[in-house]
Amino acid sequence: MKIGDIDPNFKVESRLDIPGLIWLNAKDEPFTVHGLMPPEHGKPFRRMPDDIAASVSPGVRYLATNTAGGRIRFRTDAGVIALKAVMPDVEIMAHITATGQAGFDLYRSDAGTYRYTGSFVPNRRDHGFEAGLTTDGLLHTYTINMPLYAPVEEVYIGLPSGALIEPPEPYAITKPVLYYGSSITQGGCASRPGNAYEAMISVRLDCDHMNLGFSGAAKAEKEMSAYLASLDPSVFVYDYDHNAPDPAFLARTHRPLYETFRAAHPMTPVIFVSRPDYYPERESDAERREIILETYHAALDAGDERVLFADGAAFFAGSLIDSCTVDGTHPNDLGFYQMARVIGDAVEEALHMGGWLS
Repeated sequence: MKIGDIDPNFKVESRLDIPGLIWLNAKDEPFTVHGLMPPEHGKPFRRMPDDIAASVSPGVRYLATNTAGGRIRFRTDAGVIALKAVMPDVEIMAHITATGQAGFDLYRSDAGTYRYTGSFVPNRRDHGFEAGLTTDGLLHTYTINMPLYAPVEEVYIGLPSGALIEPPEPYAITKPVLYYGSSITQGGCASRPGNAYEAMISVRLDCDHMNLGFSGAAKAEKEMSAYLASLDPSVFVYDYDHNAPDPAFLARTHRPLYETFRAAHPMTPVIFVSRPDYYPERESDAERREIILETYHAALDAGDERVLFADGAAFFAGSLIDSCTVDGTHPNDLGFYQMARVIGDAVEEALHMGGWLS
C-alpha cells in the first residue's frame, strides 16, 4: 500500500526540513517490533513484564525499560526514512557514545543479506529527538535497531506520501535466540546499537533475537531463572559471569540456572559463555572460567548433547587483546566483533542442533 493511502491527515510535530512526510506510529501494522514485549499505545517499550522485573530487583525493573535488542522492521521503497523518538532525556555516560546509548541505526536487507544504511544520531534531545536518512529509493526490508541504554516511549516513522509500506520479509530463523547476561550483553559499550554482538549475529544468520542483558543486575535470581525458563527461544545463551559478585556466587548459581531452563526446555540448545576480558594472570578469571566449564561438563556427563561452551578467553586473544575494550572491561566495536565471531559460530552450531539450519 502507499503511505498516503493510510491516513493522509496524520500529523506529527516535526522540526525536520523534509517536505511531504507522513508519520506513522511504529507500534502499528505493518511495522513489526522484535526483541521486546508486544508494544502498547500510551506505554513505553519494555523488554520484560514490569511485575516480573520488579520481583527480581530494582535494577532489573529499571533496565527492562532500556530497549537493548529492540528492533522495528518494515518494507518500503522510500527515498527518505525519518524517525521521531519520544523518550526521556538520559545523561550520556562517559564511556559509550550517545548514538549507542540513546540513538537508533538502520539496516536494509534483501533475502537475508543486510547492509548498514545509517544512524539516527540524537544530536538535539528534548524529550526525544528526530532525524532523517536518505536511501537508494529501492524496495527493501529495513530494520531499525533501538537504543541500548535508554527508555523509549514512542517511535514514529516518517515516509514520503507516495512511498510503499509493507510488512517486512520474515527472519530466516523466526524463533528468537535468547541472550541473558551483564552490561556487556546489554551492549555496553558499542558505538551504535547494531554493533552489539547479538545484533551482529542476527545480521550474520538472519535470526530474530532477544537481549536480556541487565547492566550490573544479572545475578541469576530464582525469579529471573523462572522467567527465562518461561520463554521459548531457539537457542539460550547466557554469560552473566561479570555480575556474579565473586566466584563462590557464580558457583552457587550457574548450574541451577541451566537446570531450571533445561527442565522446561529439554531440547533447546544452551550456550555457556565465559567473560571476554580474560587475563590468565588474574586468578579469579581462571576460577570463574573453570566454574562455567564445570556446568558444561556436568551437562555433557548427564547425557545432554545440546550444550556448547563459548570460551571468553578466545574472544580478545592475540595481538589486539589490548584494543578490544574502552575501559579494560566493556568491549568497543572491535571487541564486539570478536565476540560475535566466536559466539556466532556457537549459535550457528546450536541452530543446526535445533534443526533450524540444515
